[in-house]
Amino acid sequence: MSEQQQGCELDQDQFCCPICLDILKEPVTLQCGHSYCGSCIEGYWDHEDTGVYCCPQCRESFSPKPVLRKNTLLAELVMKLSSTAAQQSPAASAAPLYAGPADVACDFCTGARRRKALMSCLTCLASCCETHLQPHYNVPVLKKHKLVPATDKLQEKMCSSHNKLMEVFCRTDQQAICYLCTMDEHKGHDTVSAAAEKAEKQKQLVTSQEEVQQKIQEKKKELKDLRQVLEGLNRSADASVETSDRIFSEMMVSIQRRRAELKQLIRDQQQNAVSQTEALLRQQEQTLDQLERRHAELEELSNTEDIITFIQSFQSLSSSTGSPVSPSVVVCPLRSFTDVTDVVSGLRDQLDNILTTTWPQISNRVCAVDVDDPAEPQTRKDFLQYSCPLSLDINTISRDLSLSEEKRKVTRTRQQQPYPDNAERFVQYAQVLCTEGLSERRYWEVERSGARAYIAVCYKDTNRRACFGYNDKSWSLRCDSNGYWFRHNSVGTKVSGPVSSRVGVYLDHKAGTLSFYSVSDTMPLLHTVQTTFTQPLYPGIGLWAYGATAELCKTW
Repeated sequence: MSEQQQGCELDQDQFCCPICLDILKEPVTLQCGHSYCGSCIEGYWDHEDTGVYCCPQCRESFSPKPVLRKNTLLAELVMKLSSTAAQQSPAASAAPLYAGPADVACDFCTGARRRKALMSCLTCLASCCETHLQPHYNVPVLKKHKLVPATDKLQEKMCSSHNKLMEVFCRTDQQAICYLCTMDEHKGHDTVSAAAEKAEKQKQLVTSQEEVQQKIQEKKKELKDLRQVLEGLNRSADASVETSDRIFSEMMVSIQRRRAELKQLIRDQQQNAVSQTEALLRQQEQTLDQLERRHAELEELSNTEDIITFIQSFQSLSSSTGSPVSPSVVVCPLRSFTDVTDVVSGLRDQLDNILTTTWPQISNRVCAVDVDDPAEPQTRKDFLQYSCPLSLDINTISRDLSLSEEKRKVTRTRQQQPYPDNAERFVQYAQVLCTEGLSERRYWEVERSGARAYIAVCYKDTNRRACFGYNDKSWSLRCDSNGYWFRHNSVGTKVSGPVSSRVGVYLDHKAGTLSFYSVSDTMPLLHTVQTTFTQPLYPGIGLWAYGATAELCKTW
């Protein structure tokens, strides 16, 4: 480096702002003689905001606040200095020479500002700028030093005990150490060079990368499949909506057409009936007129006093046409189209009943379209992830059962319990339902003792006088000391399997699956039901023998 360049560097240091440490911009000089960037000193005073204005270097205070004026001479010198430096070192002017807040500073530079380090030496444990790095390229001894890109974490590479570079890795303690550590606290440990450990870890890294890459490919395939599923779902849903809308439109058109036909049929029948009635009315009116005229003639004859005239007139009237005769009419005041209205009302009720009966099936079909369809549980751990808090409902419990305080255990007793009257209560069999209705994937376990217990599920409106399993709204597993029986709608099935005091129940409401298991690590299946559930299911317990107990196990 030439003396002229060194002088240029010295001049640059002298013309730096003490606040921002950069070349002065719009320099101003205070009364004490120190110079700053105009914006820097203003910002300094605004930040302090103490009402006292002082020089950041000599701490001389000023009152009132000094009026800052640009130092024209200093500004021209700074401008000429910058131009000269740019001409002498175009590359240096294009790239930052000094270390910023995010840069690593050279450890050999002195002055207010240090240059930006380019490399760090792991042997010298120092970072060097371009100028101070030259000896590592020229001096033979320094050429053997290991250089790495500039880093501010050199101290992290030093052993805190011996202040030596950590070049050894202790596999026993899984930590980096220096070579002196191998003679002290890590003596006798399994140690290798850091480079050897890196090579070993590099192999593991390659394996991990391959595994990750394989998983990436698998995930890409899954994403592709999911996108295809998504597109298929959208197409299927759109087509289903369109088809369903068309079918409902056709139904409405058909109903509208039948409505118009019925309306026209009623009007035509009305016109015919009205025409017939009006004709009959005219006929009867004419007959009535004739009868009234004859009545008047007879009345006039009855008032005739002349005997001869009376006899002659009577003979004349007697020889004339007799009283007018017309068909008799039976008028029915209830004759109307009411019967038609009743039939139409019946049709409406039938349609409502069909829609009410069919809608749950339609709804279940819609809800069955599910992308996220987890695999069926295999182990007890798998089942337990579907556990849910359950409690027995005191409003449904039979008076033959005693309920524990935590509402999870019941005991069959001889003494009737003083439960209040309730329409929800079982009155003939010692049974009880849970408070919670289940309509998702759920799992629970029941621990029993004594002879015969019923572990069941049922709809909320099940018959309170029926035993579990003896109607179409309940499903029950009867547990005896020698085996099991499953029953639904009074149809019983013998169930084989290991007898256990604890039975697990797994419900997949959406899939219509109800399964009973003998609880163990392997979870042997006792019985499975495949059906369509149209309402939430309530777990239930029934006991047969006095003194028998059953408890909802706390698996959640």
